[in-house]
Amino acid sequence: MASRQQAGNKLPTMKYRRVDLSSLRKGRRGKHHDLVEGILGELESVKSGSALEIPLAEVNGIGLANLRSAVHRASTSAGLDIETLADEKNFYVWKAAAGNNGSNGI
Repeated sequence: MASRQQAGNKLPTMKYRRVDLSSLRKGRRGKHHDLVEGILGELESVKSGSALEIPLAEVNGIGLANLRSAVHRASTSAGLDIETLADEKNFYVWKAAAGNNGSNGI
C-alpha cells in the first residue's frame, strides 16, 4: 500500500504548456468579425422602421446560417436586440422594437 501512495503523489507529466489567464484575450474574434462589426456599426445609425439589406453574394461565401448566427451572437454581446429575415439574395437585419424579444420566428 505504501508504493501505491507514492505513485499517487507523483505529478503527471504536463503535455501542454501553462499560460497566465491575464495574457489571454477574453473576447471572441471569429473569422467573420470584421463583417459583423461593420453590420452592427451601420445598424446603430439605422432609423426605426428600416433594415439593412446585405446582399448574400457580397459576404465572401459565408452561409446564411453562419452569418445570422454571427450577427446574433455579436448583437447579444453588444446588448442590441435585433431581428433578421432573409430571402434568396439578401439578408436583412434591423433593431427590434422596444418590448420585443428580438425573435422573429425564422
